[in-house]
Order: sequence, then C-alpha cells, then structure tokens
Amino acid sequence: MINSLDNLLAPTLRKSIEINLGKATLNKIEQRLMERHGLGLVQAIKDFHKFDGVLREFFGSGADGLETKFLQNIIDLQQQKKADDNWIIIKDQELAKIFLESFADEDKKAIIGTVLDNSLIIADILNACNVPQTSGYRKINQLIDAGLLISNDYSIASDGKKIKKYESIFDNVKMDIEKNVIVVKVQLKKMSLSESIILQSIPIL
Repeated sequence: MINSLDNLLAPTLRKSIEINLGKATLNKIEQRLMERHGLGLVQAIKDFHKFDGVLREFFGSGADGLETKFLQNIIDLQQQKKADDNWIIIKDQELAKIFLESFADEDKKAIIGTVLDNSLIIADILNACNVPQTSGYRKINQLIDAGLLISNDYSIASDGKKIKKYESIFDNVKMDIEKNVIVVKVQLKKMSLSESIILQSIPIL
C-alpha cells in the first residue's frame, strides 16, 4: 500500500523534477518508466525505487544529489534527535494550499480533528464530527486522495467483513501567512515518516 505521505508529495515532486531537469529530459524519463514498468511519473514516484532505478540509468550516482534537490524544493526536514519532533516545513505553495484549504473547510477541519489521536472507520468519523453523510463521505475521500488521511488498521464488522480505519498523517500543524506566502509546518506521525519510501530513500543534506 502506498504511504499517504508519498501520495501527498508525489504530484509536487513531479513538478520539481520538471523544473530542475526540463521538459525534454522529463519526457525521456517518463518514456523509460513506461517501457520498464508501465507507469507514469507520478505513479513511479509513489513506488519510488522504480523511479530511482530509471533516474540512475540517466545520471548514475548523480541521481542522489538530484533527488535531494527535487525534495528540498518542496519541503525542509527538521528532524531533531528528540523522539517527539519530526517536523517538516512545506515550501511548495501548491502543497501548502492543500493544508490551508483543508483547515479552512469547517467539515474537513472537524474530520481531521476527530482522527488526530484515534483511527476510526468512516461511519464513526461522521458521527463524531456531526458532518452530513453525503458531503462527509466526499470530503473524507478528498482528504484520503490528497494524502492527509491514511488507512492504518481495520475494524471487523458483524458480518465478518474488514472495514478500513483512518487517521491523520500528522500530530500537529502550524500555519502562517508571511508577505502573501503560506508557511506550513507539519509534525508528522512517526509512522508517516518511517513508512515513506520517498523520505527514506532520498539522502537529506
């Protein structure tokens, strides 16, 4: 299963790659990914080892430095020695807007707040935050698609079926707007950080 943080980072990482390498090189990489794995660039980034393998075909050991540059255009990692840190700063403004717009929506804000500390099935999330069912399902799915919620467990229904439980990928978020720039700082859950193939694969300088 794709880590939710990787789902969040992948589209923006694609944009960063295009800015750094140019459209012509990007097209060649995408063509090679399709030949080798049958995947587009965003899908390959989510399965990062496949993207990394193709990038090394083009750039050899220089891929390490490029991958670090791609990521550092999007986020700053503030990993401290303390176990309770794991903060990242979102530098990319489109990515920052995902957080800003999610918290500006009262229903989405309530949904996120409900699963900050507990993982719940969707029906329990809707009951807990008193969000209408139809719009609530749609907004929860939007948060899942964006990568802000992750399925980490199951509940067993009375008929024996497994029902996915969801929680947020972060413990804390701080947002400011400085000179028309959105500054978002996110404290990731340890699981979000440790299970992200992208963050575990890219050397951070």
